[in-house]
Amino acid sequence: MRRIMAYPLLAVGAMLSTLAVATPAQAHGYVSFPPSRQALCAQGRVADCGPIQFEPQSVEGPKGLKSCNAGLGQFSALNDDSRPWPATSVGNSVTFSWILTARHRTTTWQYFIGNKMVAEFDDGNAIPQATVSHRVDLSGFSGRQKLLAVWNIGDTPMAFYSCVDLQVGGGGGQRPEPSTPPTSNPTTPPPGAPAPAPTATAPSTATPTRPGGTTWASWQNYRVNDVVTFEGRTYRCRQAHMSLDSWEPPATPALWLAS
Repeated sequence: MRRIMAYPLLAVGAMLSTLAVATPAQAHGYVSFPPSRQALCAQGRVADCGPIQFEPQSVEGPKGLKSCNAGLGQFSALNDDSRPWPATSVGNSVTFSWILTARHRTTTWQYFIGNKMVAEFDDGNAIPQATVSHRVDLSGFSGRQKLLAVWNIGDTPMAFYSCVDLQVGGGGGQRPEPSTPPTSNPTTPPPGAPAPAPTATAPSTATPTRPGGTTWASWQNYRVNDVVTFEGRTYRCRQAHMSLDSWEPPATPALWLAS
């Protein structure tokens, strides 16, 4: 009887293993602005990044690391300082915006330049919103800097890591990240706006609603300048990403700009 039972159990295990491979990995979060290295890869602004371009939110590793890739070999491109990472020109005070695709309980958010922690924000083990922003004082630094942003999870021993390249005090100003989408005519793109880029390589199952636009749907690959509609309103994609159930355009202004 024991041998007879083994075959169904093995079959079930194989089936579950297949499903695990076919199901997209659980997503989490990353710094979207100023664009982190994984955000730049997802936007296609830095080429040949490997798999991180498809899952910028997945740089997860044990707490206490100081690496851009969280020790994950498949994301080793993030550690390569010789790549042409564009540095965002900022003043002495910078607002960092995170996109969270799975809202874990949070202990702290930490920001490092080298081995020096320049800011820490304590969430007291609360569940954050889908987008989180922190104002960080960098007045003690100047010139090109690589900043490491860390999201420490409260209910696991893990953290999420994002490296951001900055030009501090270089005379440029940081473009403000809108907290809410601007209001305008929902059916007319802004004057002078670029034409929508082609949709993702994989065929989309989203329902067409008008020329150049589709109804927003989860589990779709969107590219910069793709146009979608959601609840009667039109949005233009700001960052390449795969959409999830918690990423509706009104909830993620760092990903979608209302028209």
